Amino acid sequence: MTAIASTDLIAELDHVLGASLPDRREQMLRQVAGLFIEHAHRLSERQIEMFDDILIRLAEGVALRSLTMLSRSFADLRSVPRELARRLANHDDADVAAPILRQCDCVPDADLVDIAWMRAEGHLCAIAGRKTVDRELADILLMRGDSNVARALARNPGAVIDGAGFAMLVEAAERDEDIACSLISRGDLPPRVLDDLIARVPPRLLPRLVKCAPPSAQSAIRIAIEAGTPRAVARKIVNYEDAQATVKALNKAGQLNDSSVNRFAMRGEHSNVVAALAQLAAVPIETIEPLMEAADITGLIVACRASRLNWDTTVAIVKNREGKPAVAAKELDGVRHMFDALSLSVAQRTIRFGSITELTATFSATAGER
Repeated sequence: MTAIASTDLIAELDHVLGASLPDRREQMLRQVAGLFIEHAHRLSERQIEMFDDILIRLAEGVALRSLTMLSRSFADLRSVPRELARRLANHDDADVAAPILRQCDCVPDADLVDIAWMRAEGHLCAIAGRKTVDRELADILLMRGDSNVARALARNPGAVIDGAGFAMLVEAAERDEDIACSLISRGDLPPRVLDDLIARVPPRLLPRLVKCAPPSAQSAIRIAIEAGTPRAVARKIVNYEDAQATVKALNKAGQLNDSSVNRFAMRGEHSNVVAALAQLAAVPIETIEPLMEAADITGLIVACRASRLNWDTTVAIVKNREGKPAVAAKELDGVRHMFDALSLSVAQRTIRFGSITELTATFSATAGER
């Protein structure tokens, strides 16, 4: 670094860091940041670490506008002082954090997961716009984010979406045309999810979807248009107040168990099943509802295990979902192994705080040990 920075600059840096000079500190921050950007391509790791330490110390207590400019300046660099990038990404102010979260490759995956769990919409939208978003991160963003986050993920071809994630996006697409159009334009949309999306969006939206869809999906949409109505019955908005009251009364009496939930499922009492799973797994209705609608039943299996239900009740729930096609015996046999191998604690942690991707990894490791 001494070959790059002047002696006068180093001397003044020591003075500014040791004194309370806010205006000069901001000016020095811009100078040192500019020096780093100019020479970043030829700095050694040791020199980058030295810049990292200096920039962190200079950035303490400066105005938000200066931190925002710093974040924007560093976001697209290949070599970025790592600790500075982490601090900017974790900043309370979304304007400061967003450029780094959206563009910087050096923020550790673990930090992105923590930020996705802890921060608000501005941070989540920035993460959703990253060049790549893995399954675990996408699941967390969809569980915690608003419609802006869902839009960002739906239109991001680098976001890897799993079955539960697609279920949440399809549900959001019923209310948001932009999400529907972004979703149908994705090249990784599974056929069952495509069918579900076409069935559940308003019929007036279908012509617009044809324009957005790749050629492989256009014929399915045209068939729905020619039929005059979607090919499946769209899910109705359900009021769960009565179901929640019923379930809470059973729970208070000690009668919310396999027997009562199995009876709900066999009678086709959809709202009671959803409310029961939410009560038993200690999660909101909004967590269970998309799992009941998803073509991929993995998430629902997790919810049943987290609710302490047995396999027979789980099968009754899966087979009697409202408006869903029959699940093949082979598919049920496959998830039975997962159900048996999955511990109650892992299931509860996953349904409350984790992602279906985390569960799949856990199950695969468990299956490999057997």
